[in-house]
Amino acid sequence: MKKFLICGLGSIGQRHVRIIRTVTNGEAEIAVYRKRKLDIVISDKLDANFGTDPVAHYELKNFESMEEAFEWSPNAVFVTNPISMHVETAIAAALNGSNIFIEKPLGCSQHGIGDLFEIIKKKNLTCMVGYQLRYHPGYRKLERLLMEEVLGKVISVDLHFGEWLPGMHPYEDYRESHAARSDQGGGVIFCLSHMVDIAYWLFGLPKSVYALGGHLSNLEMDVEDTVDIVLNCEKSGHKFPVHIHLDFLQKPARCYTHIIGSKGSAYFDYSNSLLEINLISEKPEEIKFDTFQRNDMFIDEVRDFINCAKLQTQPSSSLVSGANVLAICLAAKKSLKTGKIAKVK
Repeated sequence: MKKFLICGLGSIGQRHVRIIRTVTNGEAEIAVYRKRKLDIVISDKLDANFGTDPVAHYELKNFESMEEAFEWSPNAVFVTNPISMHVETAIAAALNGSNIFIEKPLGCSQHGIGDLFEIIKKKNLTCMVGYQLRYHPGYRKLERLLMEEVLGKVISVDLHFGEWLPGMHPYEDYRESHAARSDQGGGVIFCLSHMVDIAYWLFGLPKSVYALGGHLSNLEMDVEDTVDIVLNCEKSGHKFPVHIHLDFLQKPARCYTHIIGSKGSAYFDYSNSLLEINLISEKPEEIKFDTFQRNDMFIDEVRDFINCAKLQTQPSSSLVSGANVLAICLAAKKSLKTGKIAKVK
């Protein structure tokens, strides 16, 4: 693949521009289509340089319309615009015959997803949904522990992700960000759905979902800022609860996964890249991922996407996977609204 189109040039769109250049050794042709056209360049560490045109800074080809962009016939389209626009943009890319990378989550409703599946299948395209935490070596180690049944039968799981929304993108007013706006697919359930994806990836599709929370803080937003979700999971006839806590309130950010099994437990502190394994019959083990850099996850997922597109295969974080994660999120949204247990559809 040689030609890449970026739809949306915010912080994640700019990150993908840099990563595509890295992964392709600078040989990629990269173009952009964007609506807001803000003059701001944002680094990997979210430092902002105001008054600088990112199109000129990154030396990108610029298109004024989607139609003009697709006439360029990109091999791959990166959907990095607001969540509410993901599926619409992806369908346009699929109709064009482009492979598609969609930033998480897949969308904020089921509308259009069936059409997207049909087009991708008909045209034999690769589609990835960008849940980069799957590429962290700590989560990969948890996956192996579960596959090899090192922890025994899963008894209970606790996933936690909290981050202070006004500090997530310090270069913008959080009240104007997509995360704070219902019309753009905001709220912790969609925007911090990484933990929902990890739960689905490791434990499968739950039988039902129950959620509590809502807009509980003084943050100025019209979406939920705090939620606790319980997934009713099952493996080989054995049922167990998976608890997910998400909030826009914690500073510093706190993110961890704690798995309790019949043979022991594992605690992965993502914030400090530290994994603790405590088996009943063995000495405790600590694994520190000292060489890990956050950007490595993004590099690995883009490299995986490009390789899958070349081989015409689907990555683990595929459209099917992304659709199932979205279904869990929508069930949590429904439960939050009704106060009742919701089925995953």
